Amino acid sequence: MTEQLFSEPGLVDGRSLSKGEQICQTLRRYISSSQLVAGQQLPSERSLSEHFTTTRITIKEALSNLEADGLIYRAERRGWFVAPPRLTYAPAIHTHFHQWIEQQQRIAQTRLLAHGSTLASSELCQWMEIVPFTPLYEIQRQRLIDGRPVLHVSHHLLASRFPDIATASLEGSLTELYQQRYGIGQGGATLEITPSAARGTIAQTLNLAEGSAVLRLVRVNYDPQGALVDCDIEHWRPDAIRICLDTRPVTPRQ
Repeated sequence: MTEQLFSEPGLVDGRSLSKGEQICQTLRRYISSSQLVAGQQLPSERSLSEHFTTTRITIKEALSNLEADGLIYRAERRGWFVAPPRLTYAPAIHTHFHQWIEQQQRIAQTRLLAHGSTLASSELCQWMEIVPFTPLYEIQRQRLIDGRPVLHVSHHLLASRFPDIATASLEGSLTELYQQRYGIGQGGATLEITPSAARGTIAQTLNLAEGSAVLRLVRVNYDPQGALVDCDIEHWRPDAIRICLDTRPVTPRQ
């Protein structure tokens, strides 16, 4: 960063910009002009405080504001980086992860973290409308876009519908696995979206500090006959996606 900082303080609604707003404005310009590019690491907070002749508290506030806008992201113990463009995520459209990532000219990767038999928790009983102690099979996976971890997902399958699931390859599309191995197709789904905090395995998987903000999506899936299939619990880095829903009916082309 060689240009003279704050040479033009600027105005917003007729008032002078605060120091934090000036920092945000300067970094936004670097990013919008591609002087800072996606994936590039920013200087340390200490270095930025020296560049901008201000306190680290002000720097942290400015960086947090840019993070909230999806322009930068923080990696635990590594620092701050320029965020790539958000992906468009349409959860109502049944397209598996690798397919819709590749449709947006990005590179998708899935890593299997853990899997095994379990019993339905109280929350899962509510979401899936099942009785306590219902046998489930849980699959935990990490998903990456362009090599960056952005999603922790746990799949909770009705064990009675998926005998010998442990012998299958669990890093690919579960949607395709359900269809090809068990003859179970996709039907409707319910979806719940809430802000949450990254803890434990989720924080580690997403390379986030404990308590960092994440976006939680809980999807309960049904087959074409309306019978329960599974429940997916997704925790996303909020800077990675923008969620879009289009409920307009599809009009046939003339």
